[in-house]
Amino acid sequence: MTCAACVARVEKKLNRLDGVSATVNLATGLARIAHPPEVSADMLVSTVERAGYTAQLPPPAADEEPGDAEEERATSRERLLITALLAVPVLVLSMVPALQFDYWQWLCFTLAGPVVVWSSQPFHTRALRGLRHATATMDTLVSLGVIASFLWSVYALYFGGAADPGMRMPFSLVPSAEGGTAHVYLEAAVGVPLFVLTGRYLEARAKRGTGSALRALAELGAKDVELKGGGSSQGRRLPVSELRTGQEFLVRPGEKVATDGVVTDGSSALDLSLVTGESTPVEVGPGSRVVGAAVNSGGLLVVRATAVGADTQLARITRLVTDAQAGKARMQRLADTIAGVFVPAVVTVAACVLGFWLGAGADPEAAVTAAVAVLVVACPCALGLATPTAFLAATGRGAQLGVLIKEPGALERLRRVDTAVFDKTGTLTTGRMTLVETAVADDSPTAPTALRLAAAVEYGSEHPIGRAVVAAARQQPGGDALPGVSDFRAVQGEGVHGVVEGRKVSVRRPRPGLTLPDALRAGLGRAEEAGHTAVVVEIDSRPVALLAVGDTLRPSSRAAVTKLTRLGIEPILVTGDGQAAARAVARELSIRTVHAEVTPEGKSALVAALRAEGRRVAVIGDGVNDAAALASADLGIAMGSGTDAAIGAADITLVREDMAAVVSAVRLTRRTLATIRANLVWAFGYNAVTVPLAATGWLTPMFAALAMSASSVLVVGNSLRLRAQETRPRSRPTRPDGLAGRRATGSWRGSDDLSLR
Repeated sequence: MTCAACVARVEKKLNRLDGVSATVNLATGLARIAHPPEVSADMLVSTVERAGYTAQLPPPAADEEPGDAEEERATSRERLLITALLAVPVLVLSMVPALQFDYWQWLCFTLAGPVVVWSSQPFHTRALRGLRHATATMDTLVSLGVIASFLWSVYALYFGGAADPGMRMPFSLVPSAEGGTAHVYLEAAVGVPLFVLTGRYLEARAKRGTGSALRALAELGAKDVELKGGGSSQGRRLPVSELRTGQEFLVRPGEKVATDGVVTDGSSALDLSLVTGESTPVEVGPGSRVVGAAVNSGGLLVVRATAVGADTQLARITRLVTDAQAGKARMQRLADTIAGVFVPAVVTVAACVLGFWLGAGADPEAAVTAAVAVLVVACPCALGLATPTAFLAATGRGAQLGVLIKEPGALERLRRVDTAVFDKTGTLTTGRMTLVETAVADDSPTAPTALRLAAAVEYGSEHPIGRAVVAAARQQPGGDALPGVSDFRAVQGEGVHGVVEGRKVSVRRPRPGLTLPDALRAGLGRAEEAGHTAVVVEIDSRPVALLAVGDTLRPSSRAAVTKLTRLGIEPILVTGDGQAAARAVARELSIRTVHAEVTPEGKSALVAALRAEGRRVAVIGDGVNDAAALASADLGIAMGSGTDAAIGAADITLVREDMAAVVSAVRLTRRTLATIRANLVWAFGYNAVTVPLAATGWLTPMFAALAMSASSVLVVGNSLRLRAQETRPRSRPTRPDGLAGRRATGSWRGSDDLSLR
């Protein structure tokens, strides 16, 4: 496929099949097809072939042979170089009268022959193929322009008096309408193929650049893995494709983690920047989840595989980006519709121009020149590339920033969003209980001592509060060696009790009738105001300390909410938690509108009410209780650490546990849509200006070819600027819970990709 007219034809043929819905992307060469079971992939391929093109099911990423693409690029480069060697002397002699000598026109004719026949062979072949299928494409225009220019030159040389040895041809930026000796237009016959081949070569390189992020994702994973050997024996290495779930493998310092899994032995720091965009290494140890392609920056790790192949986070990221790039936005559909009738219209205009000039009594040379210029200057390529190349670059850049876009329409909807509905737990907050305050009474042990004794008792508890207390104690000096506990008992709904270092220690909720010292009573008030859970540490039945445990804000939440407000998006907090906790978070984030104690059905109803007011609503959440709201909003954004239900219902997934990614998504969206508008304005404006100029005789075919080639390169180059959109935001280290081991949800069964050529 070479232009949007090709796209329109392939889509039209595929969509004529019963039950088939197809979208074709010019930039990626892929067709996304939803079809019933009775329509096989072979039927789809044969339908494309009947349209005059070839197609195949794309091989898995691991089976792709980059050598084929490299060979194709080498062939194009060779054809371009040989064409340049033949065409440049013709262009120079035709444009510089001082260099013209006796019989110079015959030298040019000799050099132009191979360019018209061999260099232009791809254009002629595709034009003939289109003619057999009663269709016209960009190649039809180029082929007609080259052949018309060359045949006119043949006529001028053999029948028009241009074969005179002393013939000199002055050069002009506009066609000459003077009578007399017919001019040869060999510079147009060689200039059109040269400039079009150059433009397509540069265009192919640029399109390859827009898809570089996706190829980088596919190349991130480790190629082989070392299985854990028995005892002290060294494990054997095998390809990653042979690794199975449940097997344990080694990750040495500097190596990549082979696949998603859980650390069973060892501790280290993992660099996740290539996968999630987190710039700070994440500390992992036994029980920590790890993701494939993370780089081990520290010690030796033993990991048990929990997901392999297509089920890994990296595979999921690649799949989401691929699906997004295969999709088509509303603006692109409009451009493709116009391009579908563009080429036949241009051929009609060229024929009318030729007839008008001849009917007006103009010289046949001027009439042919104007008609050829119309054929050559018209450019549906820019129309076809304006939108898909921008989306291709944007989705690739989004993947680098940790923003996975499910389909191009999500970018269009996000640009119009004016209200952001935030879930609290796991979205604006970490979703994990942590110790946020320790208050101690006068004449009591110090805070570290009280925390150490409390952690010793809580060590045997599985309650989230107990785990938070133990984790906080382990972070202080000497926390790795907690004292032993005896007579441990846990009372449901009350707390835990035990004997530590000869003293009775209890960690329990404040009980009625208990008199607290002033310092502890003040701490209890602060905890209740913030919506935190408070427990009292008692030593020998005397309250000595108060520990406040709660969910903490993500480090990036405050800045993200502030930036979204500055971008004109109103934040709204919606949570199932109580009023106190919700108000405390809203106060810290300067969110004015708060809805607390809201059920999942209530969240969906709230979104519907906001949309009924005319608002464009985005919902950002992570849990099963957010899935309905995510699906009912104009745009759903799911945290990468969220549930499969939330991720499946969302349009955008944030791989990083970092709210700054939401701001990155908004900014990337707005710049992408601005780039697309600029591309479309250029594509439409270029044709609206140049076609009339060519029809009225103000453009020579050679300059028409130069302008046409430049228009496509400019569109793709403008899209490439999106690859530099915003540097990766800094984020603090988090546990790599991520998407490890999760399956993509909401996939359409009976869908196939076709790779079109």
